[in-house]
Amino acid sequence: MPVFTYRGVNRAGTKVSGERMADSKAALQAQLRREQINVSKLSEKGKEFNIPTFGTGVDSKELAIFTRQFSVMIDAGLPLVQCLEILAGQQENKIFQKILTSVRASVEGGSTLSASMKQHEKVFDPLYYNMVEAGETGGILDTILQRLSTYIEKNVKLKRAVKSAMIYPVSVMGIAIAVVGLLLWKVVPIFATLFAGLGATLPLPTRIVIMLSNFVGSIYGLLIVVFAVGGGFALNFWYKTPQGRYMIDALLLKAPVVGNVLRKIAVARFTRTLGTLISSGVPILEGLDITSRTAGNAVVEKAIAQTRKAVEAGRSLVDPLKETDVFPGMVTQMIGVGEQTGAMDAMLQKIADFYEDEVDVAVKDMLTAIEPIMIVFLGVVVGGVVISMYLPMFSLIGQLSKT
Repeated sequence: MPVFTYRGVNRAGTKVSGERMADSKAALQAQLRREQINVSKLSEKGKEFNIPTFGTGVDSKELAIFTRQFSVMIDAGLPLVQCLEILAGQQENKIFQKILTSVRASVEGGSTLSASMKQHEKVFDPLYYNMVEAGETGGILDTILQRLSTYIEKNVKLKRAVKSAMIYPVSVMGIAIAVVGLLLWKVVPIFATLFAGLGATLPLPTRIVIMLSNFVGSIYGLLIVVFAVGGGFALNFWYKTPQGRYMIDALLLKAPVVGNVLRKIAVARFTRTLGTLISSGVPILEGLDITSRTAGNAVVEKAIAQTRKAVEAGRSLVDPLKETDVFPGMVTQMIGVGEQTGAMDAMLQKIADFYEDEVDVAVKDMLTAIEPIMIVFLGVVVGGVVISMYLPMFSLIGQLSKT
């Protein structure tokens, strides 16, 4: 039986620590909880230092499938521990299997399902375990899990829309830069040597391309690559700061084509998340707090946080939302109607459905508009380099035909 070291605070507020033997970490947590000790640190003796892992190792699709299966099992009347045991046993993802096994052990040790899931916050986010807690309290866990699975599935769909909106133009630009760089670095110098040997008179486009080729092949070209990579890392680092994230997210929302799509995605995510939480019995203030943390955009997050403060001060939801100037007028009007009729959750879900359809249409329209522009761009840039290299050859052929 392994030995664990722990630190925490007892019900008297005194710090306590020590070593205990237990079957598992979850079992010891449950035992300490029964003794009213709030654990701050718990680790197996001799294994205090673990190799860090990056990311959760569980994607949204796997979580959605698990939640859907879990809701069906609960609805069928299977005991909670047995459901978790079956789902963990059939899970192909070993990381997720380990997490579900830990949750099962914690529940078996006396913890609630929501508290057990809260221990794995990287996989089960605040929205997830708060909704599960509401389901446990209201005795409607199966219904809550069904709502959760639907929410996650729709969230996955929105993420795909973001990728479709961003990846295509970025990838085409990247390919264009790579192709032109390769031409300037490897192909153009061969032509330049050939023209110099023949003593050909070079037209202006050819001279410009050869100058660019010489620049790319020199130390300055390497410095530009280094500065570009460094600038990318610096931008990424800046984006991780609150100020940088807010400024970049604000610029993205104001971007000519992409901004409209991103704003619709933000509205759909906000209304879907808040509607799901309210319909599941989560209080409005807690719902707004969770929604702001899962907004995905710093500007929207700040707007929701400001709205939450106003609601906490006793104001209605619709007026603070209008004052933020982030949400379209139609959204705030429909939320106002939902407040007046007492059907806020249903109204939010309708808004989310409408904007998710709008996102699909906007992404398709954007890709339809961008595709010919990208093709023309590639043709002009790559074709321009190739044609400029053949222009002197046309001149030489003309001179040879005259002789």
